[in-house]
Amino acid sequence: MYRDDSRLPAVAQQPAAHAAFRALSDGKYLADIHLLARLRLAAQGITAIYGGEYCTYQQAEYFFSYRREGQTGRMASAIWLE
Repeated sequence: MYRDDSRLPAVAQQPAAHAAFRALSDGKYLADIHLLARLRLAAQGITAIYGGEYCTYQQAEYFFSYRREGQTGRMASAIWLE
């Protein structure tokens, strides 16, 4: 299922990131960006991480998706630290 993803910068920096990538047949990868973010935050000692249960591609009733629509749009994210 996986090709040699050790050349991917995220995996080179954090081997556990291997689990976030799935190789496609054309040599490209799909990435679980929520898992990548959780891994990076956990490595910094942050344990209260919420969200990531939605998919912008599959949940058209909630989100715009360039991948789905084929045209550009805007998206924003927020991070709150106390």
